[in-house]
Amino acid sequence: MWPAQAMSGSLVLFGPPGAGKGTQAGLIVDLTGKPQVSTGDMLRAAVKAESAMGMEAKEYMDAGLLVPDSVIIGLIEERLTEADASAGVLFDGFPRTIRQAESLEAIANVVAVISIEVPDSAIVERIVGRRMDPETGGIYHVNFNPAPPEIVSRLIQRPDDNEETVLARLAAYHEQTAPLAAWYGERDLLVSIDGDHSIDEVAAAVETVVRGLA
Repeated sequence: MWPAQAMSGSLVLFGPPGAGKGTQAGLIVDLTGKPQVSTGDMLRAAVKAESAMGMEAKEYMDAGLLVPDSVIIGLIEERLTEADASAGVLFDGFPRTIRQAESLEAIANVVAVISIEVPDSAIVERIVGRRMDPETGGIYHVNFNPAPPEIVSRLIQRPDDNEETVLARLAAYHEQTAPLAAWYGERDLLVSIDGDHSIDEVAAAVETVVRGLA
């Protein structure tokens, strides 16, 4: 890891569900020292802390409504004032729309947007083939990471790890993210990475990109 001041500014990481963003986000945090910021984590923390923004968000969540962008941006603005965010953060899964990106632009200095791109067919294969061990929480894959024979009989498939659900999530992702990628591309901030490779190969590509920003 190099000093955070070597790359002042925030990064955005996005990609389709199942692209491996979680793994690569951890690598980026290790490389840069920037804290990972996801809206889900922020919402939970704000509600737990009973902050003004957290209580406002809780009203929407309790009513089964989406938390509006204005509240999310408010939470992000609060998060950016914390000491560990002084040299920027890693936004994971936000923004998802151009409107959100425009709001984020007003409060954060985004210096690069890393997009992990994986074909839909590969995403479907990755997610539909996932299996979980209910006793240990271990995750396996019928093709890429088979479980030991002695535990195969107890493995389960998560209810939403089916092709219909995955395709619906991918359709929503493409509808929201395709224009967002172009928006960042017009600002010369977008860096696309081919995520249809092994975890180690994608990690090497991500590391090359991040080190190039320092």
